[in-house]
Amino acid sequence: MDCAEEVAAIRAELAGQPGVVELAFDVLRGKLTVTRDPSLISDAGIIQAVQRAALTAEPWQELPLDAALVSPAWRSPRAVALLLSGSLIGLAWLGQLASNGWRSLLVADGEAPLPVRLFYIAATIAGTWFVLPKAWRALVRLRPDMNLLMVVAVCGAVLLGEEHEAAMVAFLFALSLTLESWSVGRARSAIAALMSAAPTRARVVDESGREELRDPAEVAVGSTIVVPPGEKIPLDGRILRGATSIDQAPITGEATPVQRGTGDSVFAGAINLDGAIHISTTKPAADTTLARIVTLVGDAQSKRGPSEQWVERFARIYTPVVMATAATVALLPPLVLGGGWSAWIYRGLVLLVIACPCALVISTPVSIVAALTSAARRGILIKGGPPLEAAARIRAIAFDKTGTLTAGRPVLHEVVPFSGHTAEELIEIAASIERHATHLLGRAIVAAAVERGIDATSAADYRILPGKGATARLRGRAVWVGSPRLMMERGEDTPELRRALAELQARGDSVVIVGEDHHVCGLLALQDQLRAEATDVIRQLHGAGIAPIVMLTGDHQAAADAIGRLVAVDEIRAGLLPEDKVQAVEQLVAQHGAVAMIGDGVNDAPALARATLGIAMGVAGADAALETADVALMSDDLAAIPWLISHSRRTLNIIRQNIFAALGVKVAFVVLNLFGGASLWTAIAADTGMSLLVVLNGLRLLNTKQDNDLL
Repeated sequence: MDCAEEVAAIRAELAGQPGVVELAFDVLRGKLTVTRDPSLISDAGIIQAVQRAALTAEPWQELPLDAALVSPAWRSPRAVALLLSGSLIGLAWLGQLASNGWRSLLVADGEAPLPVRLFYIAATIAGTWFVLPKAWRALVRLRPDMNLLMVVAVCGAVLLGEEHEAAMVAFLFALSLTLESWSVGRARSAIAALMSAAPTRARVVDESGREELRDPAEVAVGSTIVVPPGEKIPLDGRILRGATSIDQAPITGEATPVQRGTGDSVFAGAINLDGAIHISTTKPAADTTLARIVTLVGDAQSKRGPSEQWVERFARIYTPVVMATAATVALLPPLVLGGGWSAWIYRGLVLLVIACPCALVISTPVSIVAALTSAARRGILIKGGPPLEAAARIRAIAFDKTGTLTAGRPVLHEVVPFSGHTAEELIEIAASIERHATHLLGRAIVAAAVERGIDATSAADYRILPGKGATARLRGRAVWVGSPRLMMERGEDTPELRRALAELQARGDSVVIVGEDHHVCGLLALQDQLRAEATDVIRQLHGAGIAPIVMLTGDHQAAADAIGRLVAVDEIRAGLLPEDKVQAVEQLVAQHGAVAMIGDGVNDAPALARATLGIAMGVAGADAALETADVALMSDDLAAIPWLISHSRRTLNIIRQNIFAALGVKVAFVVLNLFGGASLWTAIAADTGMSLLVVLNGLRLLNTKQDNDLL
């Protein structure tokens, strides 16, 4: 399964069959997924339906991804048939040269001898060998496609005594189909290159400290593995002991190595550069971040974007219309105007060949696959054609603040006690409640407690108050941490508290309130740093014509203003709950149409889902974030966003170039044909040449270095 035509043929046979609920196609891996009722349709029934589409099928087996993805086009039976057809044409040329001289190869100069004609016919059969069954099925089902169109043209040429043209048409059409298969193979190889990052062995350390080499698939979650310097990390995990620098380029696209030490997460496929590290594995081999990247890219290819859907709809209408027009050209002039039958039937056949939509059909999927693959190489996972094309149409962008425009690593820098409490008591209460927190402020408070040697015991009866804070019981008394909003709701604010809060917020600090059951214990002030690249990224987006750029945050207005002014966003909306962010995104969509929302992937999930394009930042290893957004950025690099928009625009430009070029060549040859200036083999040569051009043009998207040129 290498092309949209084959997907359409399988869909025509299976869709609507009793028991078939849903079909999903993964062209990259040649995989068909059928959601079905086993009592109504069996595996054998599915295989028979695929065979009726002139293809073969067998139950899917999970092979190693590199083996499953790579299937060189030149080794395929289709390539062998192409080589045989070309060889037979070469023999026919030699025979014609020997009998009629070299002029007979350029112009019709005498009738070719019978052996030469037989060589041409054999070449025609070889060239159409894999097309004939599909053409027959199209005829039986009364659903004309380009396979039927080509077979009709070839048969007509043979009946008119133009065996040499029939052979050239068959050969060049087979070449075009082989090029399409080759283009998919190139994309498969690019995906397989991602998987080549996965090592084939893991050094597992047992309880006695002995090392044993094992296949990563055999290593249980929670095992301890050691990775010496220079080796690839075999499985996702967390460092137990040691410190090193790690090259994460295969996962996140980051060109610069990152420092990692005890407690830090690491990913399969990354390269350990400096010191030996001991790692506790957190995921099985089949569920590592690297394996999920490949799976997501494969799944994304089956999700057809608007351009691809348009081309398929156009081809379904276009092919039968062309066949009817060709029949009119062949029959009407001889019947009405007294033209010669042979000449006008030939022109009708030329029109069939000219109109073959081969280059048009392959122009879009090749570009989409190449674009998805090159983005994955940079650590940008785009979940199919629709979000890829949506990125090119974005007119406004909403950014979350914390962890997106800022580094997401706030630091506790001031403690303001009240009600007789000490700074240590405030930190202890807050860290005890936030001990298992996942949000950034909570982790910063816990880190401050560890740094100051304050023992944060686990609190009981922990309960989250979404968008506000959390409550718990510590040593039998009720305690809470939260936002100023929670303090106001509890009615525990005082003029003194308000003044202190206002002073901290005026500096742009994020303030966490710590309280007991009946009073506020004090304030914790935390500061986050703006990302180094944030200002330049906003400037690039403005330069690309995107406006407004809006910052959405649950933080207070003063902190939001401090960051917003630095990065020069167009609008700042602060103090938002998750549902407020959804409403803000809905307003932007209503006003501007296509809107992107960029957040941390989990807390901003509702807003990400509501936006035209949801982009999750810095989500390497975060399963929920990988599932939530349309686009997942595996690194914490904001520069990926203008690159993504540029890449998407470039992809749409290449798709348009391919479509216009394919249609333009056809129009030119139709005009030539009306004046008798086109032949069968020159028409198919032009279409095959155009197929090669659109494939090569689409594969340019595998080169990611050009994509910042638009910004």
